[in-house]
Amino acid sequence: MYVAVKGGERAIEASWRLLDEARRGDTGVPELSVAQIREQMRLAVARVMAEGSVYDEELAALAIKQAAGDLVEAIFLLRAYRTTLPRFGYTEPVETENMVVERRISATFKDVPGGQVLGATYDYTQRLLDFALLADGNDGTDGEHSATHAPLATPPEEPMPRVLSLLDKEGLIEQETPASGAREPGDLSREPLAFPADRTLRLQNLARGDEGFLLAMGYATQRGYAHSHPFAGEIRFGSVCVEMVLDEFDEAVEIGEIELTECQMINQFAGAKDVPPKFTQGYGLTFGHAERKAMAMALVDRALRAEELGETIASPTQDIEFMLSHSDNVEASGFVQHLKLPHYVDFQAELELVRRLRAQHEQDAGEPNQEAA
Repeated sequence: MYVAVKGGERAIEASWRLLDEARRGDTGVPELSVAQIREQMRLAVARVMAEGSVYDEELAALAIKQAAGDLVEAIFLLRAYRTTLPRFGYTEPVETENMVVERRISATFKDVPGGQVLGATYDYTQRLLDFALLADGNDGTDGEHSATHAPLATPPEEPMPRVLSLLDKEGLIEQETPASGAREPGDLSREPLAFPADRTLRLQNLARGDEGFLLAMGYATQRGYAHSHPFAGEIRFGSVCVEMVLDEFDEAVEIGEIELTECQMINQFAGAKDVPPKFTQGYGLTFGHAERKAMAMALVDRALRAEELGETIASPTQDIEFMLSHSDNVEASGFVQHLKLPHYVDFQAELELVRRLRAQHEQDAGEPNQEAA
């Protein structure tokens, strides 16, 4: 990864001071606090946590402030901090079926157990600028204006069964259970990505992959660059308990709660002579409220299962090495931005080569004319 910058010490220190001034902006405008970012830019915070691989809203908000809103830079900062943290162990698998749901929808069944829970979403808004938000201290949600709004619906507190259980009862969708004798999943936070990569590693890679990249690749799968005909079986967002087995106890204890977004995508069915046809799945899971990321992840996950499901690999979206090697925005950003560093020697070598080739070309082009003369 290309991150080092070398140069004149005084020039670099001056650049730091200019950066601080540029980040702060007009000192006549109140400074944006980390608490404000955490509370009012929750979707940006969720993305930085997910792609930075650290669930800490305050640190993610701090990184966003330090990076002046550049989310890729904020992700880089958070992931760099992550490398300084000690590893205490692994938590137990999270039971997302027991999620306390704040939002839960299905595009495959109208009536689902527990009902559709729309929650807070931009899906049903008109994409029009709300100029009321320009008013200082008044975002159009307090005072007399708020009296015109209906009271907020209380999210259900009881866990909701999965929508896909409706298909599972009829045996119409593949079972996703660990195979007997399967090895422990690898850990991309401890070991570098290596190929071949099984699905557990692929999902880890995609979970912290760049949202823009996954969105583009997920879109490509729907435009014919994969064997895919997806339906959003279920998208749910809410809080889940995290448990861990501690040395002092013989059983798992709850150590906290986190917010997650989960997507189960129902895809093209598969079958064989001795196996009845069943729908297949793509899966996405990410920190915080990040439906677009979870959906894109599920689409890409399904495309990367092509070989496993006996499908022809005919697109980059189905190429495991291509997809996983280019999904990480920290690596991509470092490799692209290293081009800003000095390459004087390399370029001078290329420049000298081009000059020699041009001279040779001019010489070769002039020789026939001399013979003709």
